[in-house]
Amino acid sequence: MTEWTHLRHTEAAAAEIGRMAEVVRGQDGATPVPTCPGWDLRELVEHTGAVHRWAAAMVRDAADRRYDRAAMDHGFPEGFAEAADWLDAGAVQLTEALKSREPDTEVWGWAGDRSAAFWSRRQLHETVVHRADAEIALGLVPSIDEDVAIDGIEEFFDLLPYARWRPLLAELKGDGETISWRAETGGSWLVRLTPEGFAYERSDAPGDVTVRAETTGDLMLTLWGRREPAAVEGDAALLRWWRERAQI
Repeated sequence: MTEWTHLRHTEAAAAEIGRMAEVVRGQDGATPVPTCPGWDLRELVEHTGAVHRWAAAMVRDAADRRYDRAAMDHGFPEGFAEAADWLDAGAVQLTEALKSREPDTEVWGWAGDRSAAFWSRRQLHETVVHRADAEIALGLVPSIDEDVAIDGIEEFFDLLPYARWRPLLAELKGDGETISWRAETGGSWLVRLTPEGFAYERSDAPGDVTVRAETTGDLMLTLWGRREPAAVEGDAALLRWWRERAQI
């Protein structure tokens, strides 16, 4: 299993950006993206590459505040035929910025962790999910490396309490109800709802509801709302309640 570090996250993010670039290369930018309602492939790529450049700028500057991403000129090309190369160029900018900083360099972040290391991890999984969006839009079956998916699932749980722009997240509380998330490839987590919020741990203990997926990557995409579970056992209403609220 991979030992995740700032450098490892940085290199994995660059690799994922390259994978996404190859997925969209030569495709029609007007292709609808069903997992991002209202977006087409052009909008998906523009968003993803803009986030890479935005994060790179803040890390490069060791910013102590959030930059206004919408006000920045990210240089998105007029023709979608150039979009893949534009994504690749953003990977270079992001990688150079992340590698220029020590993991604990203080940088503005939105999820409690104000460090460069937050951004290398976040950009890896931002790209993984949007690469999957592109593949789904094009009728392809996404595949996520096992180690990346394990870290991605735990990052999702780590981020949830901080997505304050989603008011329903404040309702993720309970009286001890449990949700078991399991992949046939071995990854398993238990989420417990408490009056203070929720907590998670790696565990194969049964839950009030058990969510099953074939791979850990499938499980990650299920958590991110990109696909449906392979199977659900137990309190399906509890799972519906969770999925209505646990969105970023």
